[in-house]
Amino acid sequence: MTRWDAGPHDPDGPEGTPSGPIRVTVHQPSPSGGRRVRVDGEFLGLAHNAADVAEFLRRAGLEIDPADVAGAPWIDWRGVGPHRWGPETAG
Repeated sequence: MTRWDAGPHDPDGPEGTPSGPIRVTVHQPSPSGGRRVRVDGEFLGLAHNAADVAEFLRRAGLEIDPADVAGAPWIDWRGVGPHRWGPETAG
């Protein structure tokens, strides 16, 4: 059971299309690597790649292909974009 509706509202979309507002946040990489993933403030896990994000969302009731994670407009990528998963390095 989920506490949230995912994605943009599209009542005429195909089956499996998200049906309401969502607040998915992928935080900036942690000092030890990985990025915290939250939905409506609820911690889902520490992702190390887009497949991890897709798996966390699947467990929360939203099916999304890992290839679509980076381009999903309802995912807020904090700090850096969806292609950075390791720790920030000082330079």
